[in-house]
Amino acid sequence: MQQPFDRTKEDLGNSIHLEHVNVQVPDQRLAMLFYVAGLGLTRDPYLMVSDSNMWVNVGRSQFHLPSGAPQVLRGHTGIVISGRKALLDRLTSVAKKLDGTAFAFREHNDHVEAICPWGNRVRCYEPDAARFGRITLGIPYVEFEVPHGTTKGICAFYPKFMGIPAEPKNGDGALARVKVGKDQYLQFRESDSPQPDYDGHHVQIYITNFSAPHRLLSERGLVSQEDNQYQYRFRDIVDPADGRHLFTVEHEVRSATHPMYLRPLVNRNPAQTNRTYAAGHEQWAFAMGPEQYDGR
Repeated sequence: MQQPFDRTKEDLGNSIHLEHVNVQVPDQRLAMLFYVAGLGLTRDPYLMVSDSNMWVNVGRSQFHLPSGAPQVLRGHTGIVISGRKALLDRLTSVAKKLDGTAFAFREHNDHVEAICPWGNRVRCYEPDAARFGRITLGIPYVEFEVPHGTTKGICAFYPKFMGIPAEPKNGDGALARVKVGKDQYLQFRESDSPQPDYDGHHVQIYITNFSAPHRLLSERGLVSQEDNQYQYRFRDIVDPADGRHLFTVEHEVRSATHPMYLRPLVNRNPAQTNRTYAAGHEQWAFAMGPEQYDGR
């Protein structure tokens, strides 16, 4: 029988979901103004509801924003969120309250880049099935700026140690793309920019084969923290061939048996206000509806 489908397109590898990006912030109020009022995202109503931490929902993923000395991701986070004009209006509305911080935003052809009060960059894209699959609200990628000559080793590290597919992109191989979930990636782009010291920010992924990566990382002394039965961490990405250090960013690695795996997240419709309220339109769907089914 002739095979009409490319079955490899549905392969995920060992990582099945990129769940959160974690950066410390020194002021929860300013973080709320940027991430919730400005970007239009939703504070998790169930967990971390005091003034020491804030979890902000982005579809099925989150930003985690614990209080502390500011951390700045060396690169940027990409989010999909529909409605460019509404986004620009929201960012404009918080600009005065964020005056005197690093806050800024700027329109580009295919995205709006917004900078948080401490310098973290967020690129906001409209939904686009060709680029981001069926995501209408979510985090499709996190991109890190890495030193020249590291992406080849990074592409070797993730399959070897984590069982996660990785491939070079661009003709010059200056971008490594690591598949960590359905339509979700960690990207590593070689850059001439000076590398600031690593400040402790992290990303979190869920994997299915939990023990084998732990064993391989442990054999190289790369496990940096043993959190609990369902979770461990590593920081250093090394070249499997010679052990050369390539880049440092903490990975919080959770098993698919973790109690919070795919915990339902509330996502509000930021167009709803007390003046524009319409019953039945409180929620924001994180995926395209049935009318946009791709027919496969």
